[in-house]
Amino acid sequence: MLVGVDIGTQSLKVAVADATLAVKGQAQRSYRAHFAAAGHAEQDPRLWEEALGPAIAEALTAANVTASQVTALAVCGQLDGCIPISDRGEALGHCLTWMDRRASAELVGLDHDHLHRLTGVVPDASHQGAKIRWLKRHREYKAARYHQPVSYLVERLTGEAVIDHAQASTSMLYGLASQAYDPALLSAFGVTADELPAIARPDEIAGGLTSKGAALTGLSPGIAVAVGTGDDFSAALGAGVIEPGQVSVAVGTGEVVGALFADPVIDPERLVETHAYPAGGFFVENPGWLSGGAVAWLKDLLRLPDFAAFDAEAAKAPPGSEDLLFLPALTGAMAPEWNAGARGCFYGMTPAHGAPHLARATLEGCGFAMRDVLDRLSALGAAPKQLVMLAGGSQSRVWAQIRADIARLPVAISPSRHGSVMGALMLAGVATGRFSDLRQAAGLIARPSDIVTPDAIAAARLDHAYRRYRQLFTALKDMFPQPSEST
Repeated sequence: MLVGVDIGTQSLKVAVADATLAVKGQAQRSYRAHFAAAGHAEQDPRLWEEALGPAIAEALTAANVTASQVTALAVCGQLDGCIPISDRGEALGHCLTWMDRRASAELVGLDHDHLHRLTGVVPDASHQGAKIRWLKRHREYKAARYHQPVSYLVERLTGEAVIDHAQASTSMLYGLASQAYDPALLSAFGVTADELPAIARPDEIAGGLTSKGAALTGLSPGIAVAVGTGDDFSAALGAGVIEPGQVSVAVGTGEVVGALFADPVIDPERLVETHAYPAGGFFVENPGWLSGGAVAWLKDLLRLPDFAAFDAEAAKAPPGSEDLLFLPALTGAMAPEWNAGARGCFYGMTPAHGAPHLARATLEGCGFAMRDVLDRLSALGAAPKQLVMLAGGSQSRVWAQIRADIARLPVAISPSRHGSVMGALMLAGVATGRFSDLRQAAGLIARPSDIVTPDAIAAARLDHAYRRYRQLFTALKDMFPQPSEST
């Protein structure tokens, strides 16, 4: 049996599957990030560790299997976090998550054009290089290494400090051409190679589960633990995205819109980034804005009991939300441009607007950001015939219809709600020889059968609303704090 783990921003998810990737049991444990101030977003790594054992135990029980039957484990999860650790592999502080943008000032004075050409990523405080430099300047402790969430947990389980190429390619420290940490970038951010995990393939074995790892997971010591990868990649992988040209929209806490390319396309407008992809080729993506997280925020503000109730409210409002707009920049903007100082807002409110309009405007605003990215991917050569919608947001029929109408494309809903966990299971299977490669494993993934088609009348209304959304962003830009103001 195989175990897949996804370290999400709002919960840790586990699935247990057999050698055909048939999922037999699932479980998850919820937790939260901490937002102390604008631009700050931290999470205690102990939350992941405390969730791991109980979630695995529950998934094993649901699968009616014992821990002794598990032969391999793989971890995937949130990208762009940064955790300083001691020489014993213990966290010295909280993880600065992907939403944390306080390190903007660390990019001042760097050659952004050169950095972008070398790495394929947008110079931004969300990435690990800036976070490491910030931690070194603002924290007194001396860290032995700096991890992203997945590589941190892999070291906790195996004692091995290792990360895959895809995750490393998000760090601003990795050269796409050299497929290694770049000495000039390391120097620019004040990092040495021995302060980072070694780079390996995601479907290689990182190491065996140590006694400490066995205590954290409840599994048997010695079982194989794969290197793993980030959830931007594992979610697409778990939905069977394996061929160039496929476009996926993963709507979790953050929203990731990306297309698989055979070659390393670099976006001169810096809206999308280029990363190594676990199955080969390059994933050209926008790594995401607070999307499902924005829905969760508004759900709580409106005191709605669950996401089904949120959908029911949104369904009461017409397309275009009667001219109410939402700018999805609660933790800074990633579309229509990267702007760490951007702030979210509702615009156009009148006494005639109520909870349904707020709910629908939020879904539409995130969909408009999706269109920003889709238009850019198309300009770079992607020609999607449909979108594959992944992750928790794919369970919302209302949201899927809105996205089909905004994109004017059919939306195929992935049958797996937790695609990142499926990607982890695939990596565990390849690492232990169950599958010859990820392509063979992807052949076992169920393809979407539920297709949502666009409505022409709604699409026309949303096209008008999209143009107003772009005007709103432009009008507000001068009001957004600059990096020196937001750190």
